[in-house]
Amino acid sequence: MTTLVIDLKADDKMIINGAPFCVRNRTRLELNARARFLFGKQIMPPGSDTTPARRIYYAIQTAYIGDDNERPPARLAAQEFCAEFANFTTSRLAIEILNDAMRAVNEDRCYDALKLIRRIVRHEDAVLSGGAGFARQAAA
Repeated sequence: MTTLVIDLKADDKMIINGAPFCVRNRTRLELNARARFLFGKQIMPPGSDTTPARRIYYAIQTAYIGDDNERPPARLAAQEFCAEFANFTTSRLAIEILNDAMRAVNEDRCYDALKLIRRIVRHEDAVLSGGAGFARQAAA
């Protein structure tokens, strides 16, 4: 396994294997073992899941970095939220991405699923703000 090096700034937040912490000073971490982690803007704080896409993201985030008791119900919630979103969207690309994200969750690749759902969040933001829609957002 290769070492992952992460540079963090003061006041950055990070969660490793379910344990949240705040960085006091600029630091560089080296992860030498497999770990479930998120940091910085990847972390959605509790209460920020205020839209359908953000509910999906938060559920998958919990399935990824939650403790052993939180992960199974979060996976189920993510599945329900994805199905709900798919029923209401008219975008075939969004449905494909939701399916790919749930496949990743079911294969215990939640970090990959979070990256996919960030695209759905951008799509939702564009639609809610009256933007041009998914095609432009998906390219980002």
